[in-house]
Amino acid sequence: MNIEVFSTNTIQPLTELALELWPDCSFDEEHDYYTSIVDAETEICYLVREQDRYIAFIHLSIRTDYVEGATESPVAYMEAIYVKPAYQKRGIGRDLVRLGEEWGKNNGCHHFASDAELTNLASIDFHRKTGFTEANRIVCFIKDL
Repeated sequence: MNIEVFSTNTIQPLTELALELWPDCSFDEEHDYYTSIVDAETEICYLVREQDRYIAFIHLSIRTDYVEGATESPVAYMEAIYVKPAYQKRGIGRDLVRLGEEWGKNNGCHHFASDAELTNLASIDFHRKTGFTEANRIVCFIKDL
């Protein structure tokens, strides 16, 4: 198993993994988004490869805006994490979270944050098992004007 920083050469498999996580998203939009951040200083993705297959990824960013529960800025933020179901329960997700923690520390962050949908109990459980503590629960609203 190898962990690689994403590059222009791995945007295709990264996009494919992202679509497994978010099947309602558009391939072109996700591909364009990851292409736009490939050289970003405040965002990075790591992919996990086993032999010739990509099986997992984590997308990290540095946020300087308000982050629930944070007392200092900047904050390392786990934008996404995904491990193919056949490879779950092997510690890959935990290893990616540790990598995110190190990346955050190396970028001057004192907090590592993330979010999950209220109904995504598996994600909430994963966050707790990897050392995150719940900072808040919210329901967001919008109204057309």
